[in-house]
Amino acid sequence: MDLAALAIFRAVVRENGVTRAAAKLNRVQSNVTTRIKQLEEQLGTDLFIRDGRRLVLTPAGETLLPYAERLLALADEARHAVREDRPSGRLRLGAMESVAAARLPGVLAQYHQQWPDVALELETGTTDKLIERVREFEVDAALIATPLDIVGAFGDLFETVPVFREELVMLTPRGHRPIKAVRDIALSTLIAFEHGCAYRSYIEKWYVEHGVRPARVLELGSYHAIVACVAAGAGVAVAPRSVMNMQTDTSNIAVHELPDVAPIETLLVWRRGHFSSALNALKQSLLAGSEAVGSPGVATAAVGVN
Repeated sequence: MDLAALAIFRAVVRENGVTRAAAKLNRVQSNVTTRIKQLEEQLGTDLFIRDGRRLVLTPAGETLLPYAERLLALADEARHAVREDRPSGRLRLGAMESVAAARLPGVLAQYHQQWPDVALELETGTTDKLIERVREFEVDAALIATPLDIVGAFGDLFETVPVFREELVMLTPRGHRPIKAVRDIALSTLIAFEHGCAYRSYIEKWYVEHGVRPARVLELGSYHAIVACVAAGAGVAVAPRSVMNMQTDTSNIAVHELPDVAPIETLLVWRRGHFSSALNALKQSLLAGSEAVGSPGVATAAVGVN
């Protein structure tokens, strides 16, 4: 079983078929089909069944997929390891939407200029989803908010380094009274990302600690939509101050400090032992302007979570 065959197998799964996989890999369809058949013969089992026009993984294919991901990730790491002098290859990065919008544009622009041989791919998601993506080798690293239960979230699989510190603020419609405690919130709806968003977890914990629960939670998928709904009077929300600093029009929004909610560290997290020169270069770029460096009680070098 060679790596090229595993890469073709993974591409067929990711692209949902031979045609798109062949285009993605710059191969002819017959070559992709032949390599899949050879892999099946080598393993002695079918990896796909045809359901109409779709290819569906068999149980054997489902079993093979995570092994293929891990073997291909390890091969990438090996290639990087022998070329430590100059970062190159693919780097798959996950990030919360707030980080992608407010923190990364300048960093990534500089990174691309400095390391043009790195093909950096970025995807966004909630903290919980990104942790799972790193765990399953679907991204090489991710920028996430420190989970409420950091030991439970990471176990001993991950290494982390703090790179930013975010202050959470509460957003209300313009004219809302000052908020010094939860009971000052006049609107009963909390507008937030779906479960898995660490910032939502922190603010819901804040509510509970003060003996209050939102009457309802309106789940939205972007800060742009959240801010618009707050401005329209649909409820209240929380966001990092860095996101609000980017807003060009806050005429219908009031921003309230939350002194009871401590600043939250943004962590760069990756699988223990799954490190590369490209990831190391990104870590250094993030730390160069990091607000987290020198923070009390926060390690500034990569540390394991045990």
